[in-house]
Amino acid sequence: MNITIGNKIKDLRRSHKLTQEELGEALGVSFQAVSKWENNIALPDIALVPTIARYFGVSIDELFDYSKNDIDQEVDEICNRAYEFRESDPAKSRAILEEGLEQYPDNEIILNNMLYVINYSDAPDETIRLASKLIERTSDSEVRYDSLRFLAYAYKAKGDIESAAAAIEQIPEIYFSKLTEIAFLFDGEKKFEAATKERNCSLGNLLQMQQKIAEYYEEIGDKGKAMAEIERAIKLLEVVADLPVSENYKGFFENELEKL
Repeated sequence: MNITIGNKIKDLRRSHKLTQEELGEALGVSFQAVSKWENNIALPDIALVPTIARYFGVSIDELFDYSKNDIDQEVDEICNRAYEFRESDPAKSRAILEEGLEQYPDNEIILNNMLYVINYSDAPDETIRLASKLIERTSDSEVRYDSLRFLAYAYKAKGDIESAAAAIEQIPEIYFSKLTEIAFLFDGEKKFEAATKERNCSLGNLLQMQQKIAEYYEEIGDKGKAMAEIERAIKLLEVVADLPVSENYKGFFENELEKL
């Protein structure tokens, strides 16, 4: 018996908007039993499996042949479609994700992507609710840390700097990434793809930090040093002008320089 039957039961229960108590009552078991199934602590009695399948209107094969890989692939496709419109049309991106949630209720990856299209400055409370939900439920460290990041931004938007600091302190400092290690460990196309993605991410981070350093100098009244940092960023952009990430920053830094 596939241990992931518990995940399937959880997804079916949530898609039918049932509590564990309601499902347990319908099946003649306790809510504690349902909880154990869903957390893969215990398996339903084999005699109960046909009843579970009939209750949800699925075949026994569907109940047992739950393919996490297939679902992960479909979720990735949903999130990739949403990503295409994340910057240009956040509302459309959100609509794609919401449609995905109808198919996969409470899917953590889709919900994590939703954080990117909720404007935490305009809707900090919604961001806090969603981020807190993910932090509480997820066992995926990447989702947890990303949610903590958005939680911190949302608290800052509300003026709650103490809560923002508490959230960000839960994120560990990591000086390497999966992409960098793939680039070092492997050869061929795998190395190339990882190195390309990491380079673009690192370049974006470098340029953003140039901006933050310039902001600091402007805050303390040293416009000369602020201008020097902006000019350094522009020079860097000239060197990497043929990289896609540079298009997002060139106009921004030129405008910042004009302001100073």
